Amino acid sequence: MEGMIDFRALEKELQEAVAADEKYQRENEAKFRAVRQKVASYEEFRDIVLASHLKPLEKRDRIGNKAKVPWNSCVRKASHKQESKVELPQELQHLPETSSEFYRNWRRCMKSSQEQYQFLLQLGSQKLGQIFQTDLAFGLLGEFLTVLSENVCGKDRDSVLEILESLSGTKRFGLNVELLSWEEKESCRNLFEKLRMMETGPVCSPKFVHKESTSVTQTSGQSDGSTERKWMELMHLYQAP
Repeated sequence: MEGMIDFRALEKELQEAVAADEKYQRENEAKFRAVRQKVASYEEFRDIVLASHLKPLEKRDRIGNKAKVPWNSCVRKASHKQESKVELPQELQHLPETSSEFYRNWRRCMKSSQEQYQFLLQLGSQKLGQIFQTDLAFGLLGEFLTVLSENVCGKDRDSVLEILESLSGTKRFGLNVELLSWEEKESCRNLFEKLRMMETGPVCSPKFVHKESTSVTQTSGQSDGSTERKWMELMHLYQAP
């Protein structure tokens, strides 16, 4: 009827206004972060702003019903019943060689914290160091720390320490640490506390068995001193007292 207020139209208009304001605030904060990072080019500045809406995946995030292939072709031949198949989404045909490939795969293919954790272990410290030799994109360090903290287990302790050591050698690492959110800093502290508690090498949950780390665990008793020193040095670098 004429003269009546269309509440649905008003609600829609309000929602659009709120969304536009949130977008503005989000992108404006991203611009300030990019300036503090002293990005090398306008393209890098633009990428940070365009990616400002992205959020870290949570443990409850699940991949859809998509066909998958195993991470390791030898996994089907494994006879140990406790070792589960670590599967690679079909979209990921090969492991990344560059930071842009990694970022794309990390966002599009890794749909859960567990998949992200196995992805990092599969790449390993050396490969990650090569990929992020030039720079580690803003926000990724915090996501890595959160994923590692949520999934780390005893058999992967040395592998995770090596990954942390490799990431600490990336450019602007100190700035990335300074820009960690409160939640990410808590994840970092929890990660180092878990690594400290794992000195005796507790067994992983079968869900997270990482074959390559088995040999490391077998020799852990011979390298407790150097591993402890590495842990302390990294804890200081990551500001996780």
